[in-house]
Amino acid sequence: MAGTCEEKILQAAGYRLVAGVDEVGRGCWAGPVVAAAVILPPDILDDLALLRGIDDSKTLGAAARARQAARIRQLALAVGVGAVPAHLIDLFGIATATRWAMIQAVLALPVIPDALLIDWVRLPELPLPQHSLPRADAVSVSVAAASIIAKVQRDSLMIAWGRYDPRYQWAAHKGYGTAAHQRALDQHGISALHRRSFKPMLSLQPASHS
Repeated sequence: MAGTCEEKILQAAGYRLVAGVDEVGRGCWAGPVVAAAVILPPDILDDLALLRGIDDSKTLGAAARARQAARIRQLALAVGVGAVPAHLIDLFGIATATRWAMIQAVLALPVIPDALLIDWVRLPELPLPQHSLPRADAVSVSVAAASIIAKVQRDSLMIAWGRYDPRYQWAAHKGYGTAAHQRALDQHGISALHRRSFKPMLSLQPASHS
């Protein structure tokens, strides 16, 4: 389980409601970059049994992530999600798109946080105290919770898109760069979901819809 020390440091400084913020899908070849913001109630941060299993989404399997996402939504004081699609990633770059998704997620919170804990990124556009640290999803339970919510949300979007366009097997790789994804690109070309500015797509043609 990710820890609660970072949240407690901020709370000791007077920031009672701390929102953890994280993104998923930054390195994918296709699909949106998705971010989430999660505020956990301050009074549960000492209940390690209640928080058990909330960890960096990359350490959990799909079934465990889904279970934890449901628990987080029950436990959390507030949850917000933001997403930026592939065509805007191509226009403005992945770094800018990632910040936009995170800003959307924070603005979507039904409760205004007192401070933000963010994985790597800073959000100067938001007039809130912020603490950005590397691997925040591994050390902060709030950021870990955000990573789980974002991952489950993004995966569900890609699975749904796979039902609309089964040629690329989106449910299998979720837009990440795998051998199966590369074979689908070689066979079918670029879809509307692909990030055309990313290197694997630069030499490929758009997919035919015939």
